[in-house]
Amino acid sequence: MIETDASIDQFLTRHAQDVEAAVREAAAREIVPRWRRLAAHEVDRKSGPHDVVTDADREAERYLTAQLPRLLPGSVVVGEEGVHADPSTYEALRGDAPVWIVDPVDGTRQFVRGETGYCTLVALALDGVVQASWTYAPAREQLATAVRGQGARLDGEPLRCGSPEPGRDLRVATSHPDFTTDEQKRALLGLRTDGVAPRPCGSAGLEYLSVARGELDATAFNWELAWDHAAGLLLVEEAGGTHLTRAGIPFAIRGGNTLPFTAARDEATARRIVELLSAPV
Repeated sequence: MIETDASIDQFLTRHAQDVEAAVREAAAREIVPRWRRLAAHEVDRKSGPHDVVTDADREAERYLTAQLPRLLPGSVVVGEEGVHADPSTYEALRGDAPVWIVDPVDGTRQFVRGETGYCTLVALALDGVVQASWTYAPAREQLATAVRGQGARLDGEPLRCGSPEPGRDLRVATSHPDFTTDEQKRALLGLRTDGVAPRPCGSAGLEYLSVARGELDATAFNWELAWDHAAGLLLVEEAGGTHLTRAGIPFAIRGGNTLPFTAARDEATARRIVELLSAPV
């Protein structure tokens, strides 16, 4: 079993391209053929009317759950659909084995509507630290990757967040109102102020990519499910950005975070967003 960061580095040197191939193949086999062709029986609801799942989600995750541990013996998978079926599998994030964190279709609502704003997210973590990530948006023909300490790339080109332009309103993607409690909505009201332009988020993975590209200044999210955040947070970090919870510390994929939290293009922006999220309303 791989147990050290050095071993993970060796694995990624040898097999990062194989992981990319598996992600692309999952999309080619199970997701893209269903895009804009979903039948009614291929779409279900999970926890509520806004929480949708499709056969594309289930089958793509099944494919990745079979393929990824073959590349890295001793590793385990924590996937959105697998955890829905058996919540106890989420505890693998707190174990010693390397963990593949998988969201087969991030932005399922957009996928169901036939929009391009969806992606497949895969991250590899060890001891609660994300080591590498893959963000694949097949309808947009985009693949973003990040390896800890080695930078972030989009379609092979380096990504840099940069800093927001002085004097311009901060562009912030926030948790969608459909998925926020009244208490969470009150926290997000802190962003309704001069100098900030908040909007509801779409696919979390693609919002993180927008931060890494410098197109979006920050996010403000109220939930901590690892499959939505692990890949994107590393992408932002390796592009030069940062992330902070309301406690003023980085977001932890194992949970226990003080929410909401932000990922931002630079530290000054992150601290500004946290300050606004923590202000009494």
